[in-house]
Amino acid sequence: MAEAILRFEDKEVELPVVEGSETERGLDISRLAAETGLFTIDRGFGNTAESQSSVSFIDGEKGILRYRGYPIEQLAEGASFLEVAYLLLNGVLPSQPLLTEFEDAITRHTLLREDMKKLFEAFPHNAHPMQILASATSALATYYPDALDPADPEAVEVSVRRLLAKVPTMIAWLYKYKVHQPYVYPRNDLDYAANFLHMVFSVPAEPYHHDPVVAAALNVLLILHSDHGQNCSATAVRLVGSGDANIFSSVSAGIHALSGPLHGGANQEVLEMLEEMAEEGGDVSKFVARAKDKENPFRLMGFGHRIYKNFDPRAKIIKQAAADVLAKLHIDDPLLEIAQELEQVALSDDYFIERKLYPNVDFYSGIIYRALGFPTDTFTVLFALGRLPGWLAQWKELHADPKMKIYRPQQVYVGETKRDYVPISQR
Repeated sequence: MAEAILRFEDKEVELPVVEGSETERGLDISRLAAETGLFTIDRGFGNTAESQSSVSFIDGEKGILRYRGYPIEQLAEGASFLEVAYLLLNGVLPSQPLLTEFEDAITRHTLLREDMKKLFEAFPHNAHPMQILASATSALATYYPDALDPADPEAVEVSVRRLLAKVPTMIAWLYKYKVHQPYVYPRNDLDYAANFLHMVFSVPAEPYHHDPVVAAALNVLLILHSDHGQNCSATAVRLVGSGDANIFSSVSAGIHALSGPLHGGANQEVLEMLEEMAEEGGDVSKFVARAKDKENPFRLMGFGHRIYKNFDPRAKIIKQAAADVLAKLHIDDPLLEIAQELEQVALSDDYFIERKLYPNVDFYSGIIYRALGFPTDTFTVLFALGRLPGWLAQWKELHADPKMKIYRPQQVYVGETKRDYVPISQR
């Protein structure tokens, strides 16, 4: 095993180099503090791997994303969302009998307890869906106290399937509550995407037939969001899980992390930006000029990515899916026209090209969610639905690691040194 040598004052420590299966190499610094009294500072953990993982591989320079070794392009083209969920959770693609059993098991868990309606109805109608979803996900643990032990494989498996089954129903029900419509129950004869669309968009007054084009586009969107390494929300899931919190609480933490505008909330901000452009006459060039002005705080949302220094591979796929959906559904939407114009400017303007500010997955996902008929404030909960298998896979991987430890990052204390307490009468 290769090693790096770190010297500090009169001490020297050998740091093993851990080789990944692709291109990464990392220094194992687990003995650093014990042998030198030093620990590292890495804001945002951009240079720190807490663990090794086999869930997904990302190469930001080359624009590569693979789930368990399978290119995202191939999975988006040929797989179903639950097939990808099985892959992420189990490390292998399922045979047809295994996939059928997996799908059937999830279908049997899609119903929610009737008294969960009271939980949704305890929130204001204008509450953000992410806050309601996080609360409802955490509350699921109270309904299944017999399946919360992280060390019980059977309990974990049934909880995983319950989450995959019930989160779509919860999202649909919180949406129905917010728009003052009757709750719609799941249908066991529909596949995952079609059943979700049925629960969201159908009403008792008339028959509802989902559009296969919309269902196929939703399936692709969910696959593209299924995992993305140890990002903010996946880290939140792992961190909470490292304390042996149950899987429902851990996933709820991930939902809260995803709700931030710097993470999952970015696709909502893209549409809000487009709405602002429309309100000011739709002049894209004016906003592009503002974005280029260093003195102007305005930023174009949905461009560039912290990891990808090339085109986000997921954005390429959603770009094509968006084009297909808009063409097949004959959608005439001024916001979508503004988005397409903004995209062309960004792809042809040297300012964006030199800085590699390509349209990212958030830019296109917001556009296509709107095209499918979802309100802007539901975009992030749809992101959460797609990311659910990745969170579950990351949580399971954490607990399968025999070297698992509770997360406990260090801090460099820069506060006051020792000082004596002064009684309040003397202050």
